[in-house]
Amino acid sequence: MIAFFKSLFLTPLTFTLLVINMLVFVAAYFFPVLHVPGIGLFGAIVAGVFLDGALLFRVRKGINGSREVPEKLSNGDENEIGIYLSNYYNFAIGFQIFDEVPVQFQLREMQFKGVLKSGEYKQIAYALRPVKRGEYTFGALNILVRSPLSLVRRRFRFDQDVSVPCYPSYLQMRKYQLYAASNRLHELGVKKLRRVGQSMEFEQIRDYVVGDDYRNVNWKATARRNGLMVNQYTEEKSQPVYCVIDKGRMMKMPFEGLSLLDYAINASLVVSSIAVYKQDRAGLVTFSEKMGVLLKASRKPTQMYKITELLYNQKSRYLESNYEILYANLRRKVSHRSLMLLFTNFDSISSLHRQLPYLRRLNRDHLLVVIFFENTELRALTLSEANTTEEIYLKTVAEKFAFDKRQIVRELSVQGIQSILTTPEQLTVNTLNKYLEIKARNLI
Repeated sequence: MIAFFKSLFLTPLTFTLLVINMLVFVAAYFFPVLHVPGIGLFGAIVAGVFLDGALLFRVRKGINGSREVPEKLSNGDENEIGIYLSNYYNFAIGFQIFDEVPVQFQLREMQFKGVLKSGEYKQIAYALRPVKRGEYTFGALNILVRSPLSLVRRRFRFDQDVSVPCYPSYLQMRKYQLYAASNRLHELGVKKLRRVGQSMEFEQIRDYVVGDDYRNVNWKATARRNGLMVNQYTEEKSQPVYCVIDKGRMMKMPFEGLSLLDYAINASLVVSSIAVYKQDRAGLVTFSEKMGVLLKASRKPTQMYKITELLYNQKSRYLESNYEILYANLRRKVSHRSLMLLFTNFDSISSLHRQLPYLRRLNRDHLLVVIFFENTELRALTLSEANTTEEIYLKTVAEKFAFDKRQIVRELSVQGIQSILTTPEQLTVNTLNKYLEIKARNLI
């Protein structure tokens, strides 16, 4: 009985009729002739409510509903959520859906309305964009249904307390993998680069065709076959590529809901997958005021799974990062010359100078690329027109910060260290372009 009343709700139409009935009773105090019609109206409302309730509750399972959620959410992407409804009543129903989405989204009115014919099946889709990694718990899927009388509504509850983890942007990773497999990365903004020089990784000996480089002629094979034979070389493979992620306080800065750390994590996942696709070895390093994880570079089938799981658990710290610890660990544990893609952020030229000795040493042992971020909001401020004294002051400060970023790029270049200054939304594309450029120039 308690469950019955918990599932029974009066509709706005019923409340309107009750208010009218109450007004009739009030008027009957002054005009007694209205007393009988008032009682009759009240009786009709009560009878209608019981009849409508009987229509809705005579079928135990009048409607079936379910929510389809991905096994894991993709951080920073639009994740599609599906709701499926089936009407088992022998009449058309009106429905209203209240989906209890995870509290992280702060969406308190996620509702849908519509009409479902008898025996009809309907699908409703909406999208959620998470901006933090971790567990997301969906509450109940509440569906209120009403009959054609529309006097009461019955509530159904489905799929209660479903927890889904939110991982780094695997949707973005799959998109880049698909375009890389079809040789269409340029459609995503990745540049086509002409290969400079020649890779020296031997592949096979084949017959000479017009246009081949005479310098590749294999004279011994030519003498044996009595025809021109040339050596064919292929792109060097199995080169170690490490994504080094700074988890210090400077990476907590948010842009469009995502922190710089999450942008770096998403880009690292994509670059690692493309490196493995190109048969290079992908590795991962994280650090802050202390050393984090250090996953040795590999191209084993399980490597991307390991990288994804490690990236899922990374959190930014509140202290300044210790580059001395980073250098000491890399020098001790990474013996082969590798491509080091360092995702970090410097807010001023002085902050760079504090870490420059360790960056120079890293660049001496490996090929280091420092990747840091341009503040898009400050850039918009520098391009705006200043009319008041306060606006002039703010614009001057913004230009000073923008100038410091350019100074950092120049200082790194003077030290022989490659760098990328990028906006957060262009981070993945710009990092991939740099990786492919380094491959094309045979720098590692």
